[in-house]
Amino acid sequence: MKRILTALVLALAPLSATLAHAQEAIPLARISDYLNGLTTAQSTFTQYNEDGSRSTGTLYVKRPGRMRFEYDAPNSGIVIAGGSTVIIHDKKSNQPPETYPLKRTPLSIILARRVDLGRANMVVGHSSEGALTVVRAQDPENPEYGHIDLKFSDNPVRLVQWIVTNEHGSRTAVALDGLKTGMSLSDNMFNTQTPRGGANR
Repeated sequence: MKRILTALVLALAPLSATLAHAQEAIPLARISDYLNGLTTAQSTFTQYNEDGSRSTGTLYVKRPGRMRFEYDAPNSGIVIAGGSTVIIHDKKSNQPPETYPLKRTPLSIILARRVDLGRANMVVGHSSEGALTVVRAQDPENPEYGHIDLKFSDNPVRLVQWIVTNEHGSRTAVALDGLKTGMSLSDNMFNTQTPRGGANR
């Protein structure tokens, strides 16, 4: 348990340690506009898992509906969200990829064709944390699927971190190292039928 708590604290520490002055929370309408304005995005990331482990990799986003995590060695795994499906592919395993519906993960909220954080019962928390705005969102029709805590910096608005709490209560924190936007990303990167490393970008 101590490892779990330490990992989650470390996920927050790099940001909160340098952001000492509280600011007003960014309005939900501005955050919705920001997310709806994202078409493609890319960032290296650090992921903190509830079992105390930590991994790094590169994230690719192509909205709506598509996201790809490429994990660095020694994990070397790939997670792809495409269409209505999420696959988890371990390249070192002879087993087929695990699959499950995208709608069962809170990440589907930010991958929706139109993000509306003002929708009734979607946002269940909206506050400032130092210089960051924290938005806790859930699927209003299926709150049992879990929730996501999204953290944004301001001027300009930028997504810097999230913590997903799944339907079983397990938490995973992802800290982005600087989200870049507007690049060209091939649709092949988000093909859930043939997961591959090094797809054309």
